Amino acid sequence: MLGINQLKTVALLGLLSGLIVLAGYYLIGDEQGLVIGLVFAAFTSIGSWYFSDQAALAAYRAQPIAREQAPELYDMVEKLSDRADIPMPKVFIVPTKSPNAFATGRDPQHSAVAVTEGILELLSREELEGVLAHELTHVKNRDTLTQAVAGTLAGAITFLGRILTLGALYGPVTRDSRRGTNPLGILFLIVLAPISATLIQLAISRTREYAADQGSAQMTGNPLALVNALRKLEEVGRQIPMNGNPAMSPLLIINPLSAEGLQALFLTHPSVEERVRRLLELAQQQQQPSPATV
Repeated sequence: MLGINQLKTVALLGLLSGLIVLAGYYLIGDEQGLVIGLVFAAFTSIGSWYFSDQAALAAYRAQPIAREQAPELYDMVEKLSDRADIPMPKVFIVPTKSPNAFATGRDPQHSAVAVTEGILELLSREELEGVLAHELTHVKNRDTLTQAVAGTLAGAITFLGRILTLGALYGPVTRDSRRGTNPLGILFLIVLAPISATLIQLAISRTREYAADQGSAQMTGNPLALVNALRKLEEVGRQIPMNGNPAMSPLLIINPLSAEGLQALFLTHPSVEERVRRLLELAQQQQQPSPATV
């Protein structure tokens, strides 16, 4: 049975796909556009499913690393993978001093975990285990696939909007000029649909981050380790930003950028303050004795 977070994610992905279908309708101007939208949504989803790991690793120039090069890191990943009951993912190092980490892959059997040189230097062993458990929770929950599909669908909607922008400048596509006489449709596809798609994509990312934080706390039994890690990552990450494709930023454990008010809608991650608050609540719950032991 799906939990609340999973239901939210499925609903948000459905909204993204629906936006593509509507985009296809407004782009073509008749019912044929609905079919084209459905095909386009399916094509982009399949492409993102198969190539998501390669795209993410390439975006941050991640390099594969052998066990003998980082035995302690390998031991941590192997131990936590056993606890999560998932196959051991491939391990990568990102050559940057910016402290961060991410997981990618279309399923637990084809997954990878990448950490930066900076995070290895910054965090203690317990803190690094908290971060790795967070990323492995993403793998176990197949969040890496969800985020890749969401990002690709959002990008497809923006792409369709750009096509329509050019089409609107040079005349209608259909014989009856339906698209050209529907200014609301043009406004939807050029402006409202891309913005809506971006907001939905970011909402999916924020929802999955809370779930991964909780999974890390349960896997390690030490929520405070992840609390300390997040605080360090936020502080140092502001000083040394993570360079790479912005479309892949939802994969990172933390986005050093911050915003308030309406700008907060466009953040890829929940605020560190809110994540810390929830983790502290979990730590308090773990310390309370169960009724059977009282």
